[in-house]
Amino acid sequence: MITAIVMIDAATDQIPEVAEAVAALENVSEVYSVAGAVDLIAVVRVREFEQIADVIAGRINKVPGVLETDTHIAFRAYSRHDLEAAFAIGFDSAD
Repeated sequence: MITAIVMIDAATDQIPEVAEAVAALENVSEVYSVAGAVDLIAVVRVREFEQIADVIAGRINKVPGVLETDTHIAFRAYSRHDLEAAFAIGFDSAD
């Protein structure tokens, strides 16, 4: 699975509507409203690199109220939750 993190600048008066529209798109797993340099961050998950252009340029950028996007492709995921699960293999949770 290929993960792309998409920073989205949205029209200020349309942020909730843009977030809901982007979240409804196929291959978009999550959308966060954030503080900082961008308005929204979307997490896109696809099986093939070619699909990234379809999702971002073909769908996200066409949502009314999306002004600009900046996409980052994830190489590797690091998660405390995943690490704890891996190290807990073979241990009883009651320990």
